[in-house]
Amino acid sequence: MLKLIFMSSALYLAAVGLGLMLFPLQFGVGAVPAQASPELIALLRLLGGPFLGIAVLNWLSRDAAPSPQLRAILLANIVGFGAVAANDVWGVVSGEARDIAKAFLVVHLLFTLAFVTATRGRWRTTA
Repeated sequence: MLKLIFMSSALYLAAVGLGLMLFPLQFGVGAVPAQASPELIALLRLLGGPFLGIAVLNWLSRDAAPSPQLRAILLANIVGFGAVAANDVWGVVSGEARDIAKAFLVVHLLFTLAFVTATRGRWRTTA
């Protein structure tokens, strides 16, 4: 199950990273003005890089054996996806987010819960 979580999150994060880097206006439709400044476009592209890095980390971790390093990667994913899910909740509840934020909320919450479940199960059986 952990392998599937790592692989699906890697593909998702790679898609987000590439979207931000290659198609920032289209990716941010409804949030980024059509006449966005070059500085805003540069910032969106800059944000895509870490998504690609985490995608690679997750992909390469898909077959990792239990270790302190794997635990760190799992916890980092919990923090990352959890923080984004919390931001999505805020945006949806306050009405400040785009309509698509509801879908992203579900995706981010599911990834958070999957990593939490995988972490708990993995360390309960190996501790």
